[in-house]
Amino acid sequence: MTGFKEKLESLYLSYKHKFSSKDPVWILHRFEDEKDIELIGLITAAYAYGSVEQINLFIEKLLSKTGNKPYEFTINFEKRKDKKHLKDLNYRFNTSGDLVNMFDSLNRNIKEFSSLKNLFLSNYNKGEENIIRALANFTGKLNMNGKQRGGSYYHYLFSNPNRGSTCKRMNLFLRWMVRKDEIDLGVWGEVDTSKLIMPVDVHIARISKSLGLVKRKSIDLKFAVELTNRLKEYDSSDPVKYDFALCHIGMDKKEF
Repeated sequence: MTGFKEKLESLYLSYKHKFSSKDPVWILHRFEDEKDIELIGLITAAYAYGSVEQINLFIEKLLSKTGNKPYEFTINFEKRKDKKHLKDLNYRFNTSGDLVNMFDSLNRNIKEFSSLKNLFLSNYNKGEENIIRALANFTGKLNMNGKQRGGSYYHYLFSNPNRGSTCKRMNLFLRWMVRKDEIDLGVWGEVDTSKLIMPVDVHIARISKSLGLVKRKSIDLKFAVELTNRLKEYDSSDPVKYDFALCHIGMDKKEF
């Protein structure tokens, strides 16, 4: 175990200082205000499917439409008035209508809770094993205020762990908000890093299996929990810190 942990730590440290202009997380580093960071963080994570280039291009277009002021745009959002600004912002199978409904939901929730952090903390309990229940309530609230129409994929943007999926993009968002280092922004310090769940997609699942970290075959929420618990053997207080490095192993064609 010691040798494997040393390799993991070395891998983490090798990427900890690596500024990758391609990774969407760097977009968040442009902002200083916590309310801007959490909003653009959630939106970026929600749309973090497809190629990195596609994701970044979409977020850049969105920021341009909002005047690079995500919080100001959101808190002042009015569906009838502002939907014209977003009419051309379609992304893969999510339409501009989904984006309009997203901002409408974000506007309502921020007015009710003052911030996304407060919304999350309203159901967060430090005594629980992990953030799964809090995340379920968080995305449930965001989906509740999103009006779903026939053929809409709005609810795909805010995946809910109650459905058994890995919730990769929402767990990625929480990693960005809760952890604090050169990569993650750590603006939600009230949440314990030990409660986070690894963001798992097909790529991370493949790497995890090849390293013998997970035995489960199905790539679902139980897979993500099993991987997280295994990584706690190497860092019980911050198991998700290895995510960025593990994710980039295959991308950079590095061997572990």
